[in-house]
Amino acid sequence: MLLSEKKERERRFKLAIRAALPILMLVGLIFYSLFFRDEHLNLTIENEVLIGAIVFISVYFIYFLIDISAKETLLDQKSQGYNQKAFIEEIVMTKPQSLAMLVIDNLDTIRENYSYNDIDILLYTVIHKLNQEFSNNNINDVIIAREYNAEFLLGVDTKSTETKKILKAFKEKYASLNNIELDIKFAVITNSSDNISKTLISLKDLILSQDKDKKATPIYDAKDISQIESYTIEALKNKELKLSFRPILNLAKNRVDIYELSAKLSHNHKDILPKTFLPIINRLGLGRDYDLLLFEKVLETLPLIDDDICISFNLSPFSLRDSTFQQKFFKKLENSQINPSRLIIELYERKTHHNLSGYLEILKTFRAKGIKIAIDNFGSSNASMEYMKHFHFDIVQFDRDFVTNLEDTNTNAMFKSLIDMSKSMNITTVAKWVDNSIKKAKLQEMGIEYIQGFSVGKPLSQNKLIEKYN
Repeated sequence: MLLSEKKERERRFKLAIRAALPILMLVGLIFYSLFFRDEHLNLTIENEVLIGAIVFISVYFIYFLIDISAKETLLDQKSQGYNQKAFIEEIVMTKPQSLAMLVIDNLDTIRENYSYNDIDILLYTVIHKLNQEFSNNNINDVIIAREYNAEFLLGVDTKSTETKKILKAFKEKYASLNNIELDIKFAVITNSSDNISKTLISLKDLILSQDKDKKATPIYDAKDISQIESYTIEALKNKELKLSFRPILNLAKNRVDIYELSAKLSHNHKDILPKTFLPIINRLGLGRDYDLLLFEKVLETLPLIDDDICISFNLSPFSLRDSTFQQKFFKKLENSQINPSRLIIELYERKTHHNLSGYLEILKTFRAKGIKIAIDNFGSSNASMEYMKHFHFDIVQFDRDFVTNLEDTNTNAMFKSLIDMSKSMNITTVAKWVDNSIKKAKLQEMGIEYIQGFSVGKPLSQNKLIEKYN
């Protein structure tokens, strides 16, 4: 049985006792005064109604309190684990050594293919299997809650390394549950903070920062995560961006005429990687500030390199759809006197925006200024194909899996068809992660126009890039 279920039973039992005892004492006193005193009371209709009313009110009062108790339950009704409020209260009281979050990352896909009942059973099963996995490792009374959808919170009174080991085994063991395939992610931290709400947000940041190819899940102290957040805010405020420019080779001209910008935040000469700071700035509502800062750096760099060189950079779709961001963006562009055709905005979204037509109209305003629009990681999701149907992109940058799996017959055939489709629509094609001359020759034969990777050249810092063209 889950700890949450035990606690809920104890709570309801105690409440029933507390409600029943005074009522029973009251009823006992009334019956004593009516029947056990020397002077017996005649059972008239009036007295019978009075006794019946007292009994009814007593019973009703007990059930009323039990009903209130059920509504104020500790439990999440679908999984029978703790709800978030009860989880936080339990964590504050017991102070377990480690906190963890486990997420079923493919819940949206599961919803599309299974019934609501199947999903409810899955959530119930997951939380009980989690509890069983810890019990099998002689760790009992684990505090488990379902926070939102398929996000599970755990408070475990053991070291973070041990918690991580058990969750890793759980992930491998239950890649499929109830004949439903699960994509599980998890993060673990040492519980050393009194601010539990902030610690839980940090856990979410760790989940979001996990790269899809990363096998190991890091363990951080809650205090360290809070420090990273403060460093991120300070670096953004001080405009401390560390830029690198990846060369993209034009195969027809055999020269580099596009550089793709990537950026890190820097604090006290220490780098903060995008996978770490992006979830933080997005959660804090600073994503638009970051994108504007990145754009400023592009405008600062372009006048210092050759006029026929373009810079490709990623902007958040949320920023592009924000009217205030658009105004500031175009104002900066106008003041810079930069030729807009030297700007390439890269877009990548996992899901199609709900107001697709409105979003595409916004993109057209950027293209109308002469800015090129590229779709990044093309072929990695259904959303990218949906955008391609309705919007004429200038450039497609294919997903890395096509290049890394060139020898696979099916991947090769699909890749070739996407290249041909792009060329028929007069869209420039780019292949990334090209690390040797064999892949380069193969891609050129398939019709790719631009390539990026170690076979082209290593990334350049901003100073090195400027030196190269001056």
